[in-house]
Amino acid sequence: MISGMAQAQLTIQISRGADNPTRIAVVPMATQGLALSEDISEIISKDLEFTGQFAAIPRTDMLSFPRNEAEVHYRDWSVLKAEYLLVGSIEQRAGRYYASYQLFDVLGQRKVLPKLSVDGTEAQLRDLAHHISDKVYETITGIRGIFSTKLIYVEAFQQRGTTDKYRLMLSDVDGARSRLLLESREPIMSPMWSPDGRRVAYVSFESDRPAVYIQEIATGKREQLTNFKGLNGAPAWSPDGQRLALVLSKDGNPEIYTLNIITRQLSRMTNHFGIDTEPAWTTDGTGIIFTSNRGGKPQIYQVNVATLQVERVTFDGEQNTRGRVSPDGKSLVMVHQRGGIYHLAAQDLKTGNLRILTEADLDESPTIAPNGAMLMYATRFGGKGILAAVSLDARTRVRLPSKQGDVREPAWSPFFN
Repeated sequence: MISGMAQAQLTIQISRGADNPTRIAVVPMATQGLALSEDISEIISKDLEFTGQFAAIPRTDMLSFPRNEAEVHYRDWSVLKAEYLLVGSIEQRAGRYYASYQLFDVLGQRKVLPKLSVDGTEAQLRDLAHHISDKVYETITGIRGIFSTKLIYVEAFQQRGTTDKYRLMLSDVDGARSRLLLESREPIMSPMWSPDGRRVAYVSFESDRPAVYIQEIATGKREQLTNFKGLNGAPAWSPDGQRLALVLSKDGNPEIYTLNIITRQLSRMTNHFGIDTEPAWTTDGTGIIFTSNRGGKPQIYQVNVATLQVERVTFDGEQNTRGRVSPDGKSLVMVHQRGGIYHLAAQDLKTGNLRILTEADLDESPTIAPNGAMLMYATRFGGKGILAAVSLDARTRVRLPSKQGDVREPAWSPFFN
């Protein structure tokens, strides 16, 4: 097991955007002659385009390069049909970098963000860019931005047709600054962020059988939580971060349990001859969504944590698995089988209406962004396992392939503040 920096990273390929994306001009920031290791304005442009809701105007088309409000001439941007304009500058003081920026509504010819500033070290230049992207995105859409969040995923490497190495990776949402958290010759599965973003739970097969571990992101410190005979899998944090929902077969059949992280108290949630697996908590923590074949074919059910009462949630389609509840508690995202093909779908939990989100037939492992606007999932493209993203309205699709191994099992972080 090793931990450290990694060479490869995911790259973003936008496969489909919104029909009428908002046109925004992100003017190259004035750098006061500084030679920066990162192009902040380019990162902001790519961040906004990642959502599919924005189209950044190319720099080569820009008629002017204003640095502040006094230099903004709206006619230059009206000609380019820009709807919004972002300008700014970067300066260095006492070893820190200060990025100042303003956002303008071109059509209304008004300022919508006053002059704001964010600062950091040279190593944090990408963080400054993501912070600005978050602010711009929220100002225009009214939805909190996710560009400062992180991804965890698993990479698998094959030689001579067999997988001989697994890596648990951490990266920015855009795939940049990938970092190795764990490497093993045995499978690593089901990573899941803690609600505070400080730890990750996952399954590792390093001790001859599957076991659940918790690892601190910052220090790499690990702790094995389970060592029961049989299956130990699919950890899912409760919203308060005090419990994990697990799948254990220590009593002979895969059932859903909860484990108190502090007291180690184990509580059984289900008791059925069918196979119960893939738990995920409801937003309010009162219930656990899970997959079960107790009705014949796999469908999604919910168990009340207090009463242990179970009810079926999904009825549409031949199979529904890997359910995940959206942050607002209104939608259930799942792997949905219809006509023998597996898609990702979202079901309105109030009306029961189902919406197909993806078109490929090998989509799996959905994880929802903390703002509920997009989800990340694993799929195959060009003969390789890759990550992809889709908006919950299905209008935007993005691919994030890796230059190295197959990529799978994504986990989207919570907001960090």
